[in-house]
Amino acid sequence: MNHLSTLARNIALVVPTLNGGEVWERWLVAFSTQTLLPEFLLVMDSSSQDDTAALARAHGFEVHSIPRGDFDHGGTRQLAAEILEEAQIIIYMTQDAIPASPDALERLITAFEDPNVGAAYGRQLPRLGATPIEAHARLFNYPPVSEVRTLADIPRLGIRAAFMSDSFAAYRRAALMDVGGFPRRVILGEDTFVAAKMLLAGWKIAYRADAQVYHSHAYSPWQEFKRYFDIGVFHAREPWIRERFGEAEGEGWRYVRSELTYLLRENPLLIPSSLVRLPLKYLGYRLGKLEASLPRWLKKRLSMHAFFWDSEPR
Repeated sequence: MNHLSTLARNIALVVPTLNGGEVWERWLVAFSTQTLLPEFLLVMDSSSQDDTAALARAHGFEVHSIPRGDFDHGGTRQLAAEILEEAQIIIYMTQDAIPASPDALERLITAFEDPNVGAAYGRQLPRLGATPIEAHARLFNYPPVSEVRTLADIPRLGIRAAFMSDSFAAYRRAALMDVGGFPRRVILGEDTFVAAKMLLAGWKIAYRADAQVYHSHAYSPWQEFKRYFDIGVFHAREPWIRERFGEAEGEGWRYVRSELTYLLRENPLLIPSSLVRLPLKYLGYRLGKLEASLPRWLKKRLSMHAFFWDSEPR
């Protein structure tokens, strides 16, 4: 695209890191081949003990170090946005979301050619060697067809209208600041929080299926329980999302049917594992929604982000 050089001068890329290891090295190699290289490159490093920060600097990134206990999914990303005050579009990625093609970033930011698009996110493909259960999670949430969502889509899509993922997403600064930026303290879901705020404020959310990264996790049943506990905490603490977009349980049942159908076709031997995992995820979510009644020590035990609770009242 002949306007790439102009766009690059207005774009920043932010990557929160912690002990990235070999995956971070592969991320940097894939990043170095991108057709669009943003002018502003920032790593928000949570006091890594390996060479994560040094490798980032060697690839042209500014590194802002924070104490590990100070990391917050929303607050850290908001701090990055404030540091990068000149950038008009800010791309956020995670250290394990590896670009699948040299034009991944370029394709993502083309969504902002529509001046009413406030945020855009790309497609996440299962990593090499992903299990069928792991792969299905990505195929379900990241279909092969792009779309643009608006306030008018909420009655049809419910809470799915506000779906976003900061593993590979970009925000228009004007839209981000219009809705107050990222929440300063949140266990996860800062992306959904902002997307929901943007939709309610009249901005559009774009999904670019042609902008792709490899990113998936082989969670154990207990890890999935913990993740869904945290999702329940998020929804309990942000009740306005459920009030304006609807409950998440309906989307959950659609996921159950999809996973069982997928496994029946791809690997029926994994159905028993799925039948263990699915109720565990639901239990975790329900317990998370009841977190106000649980003691801090128990919430810390049940949470995937145990550090979040260290600054909570006992």
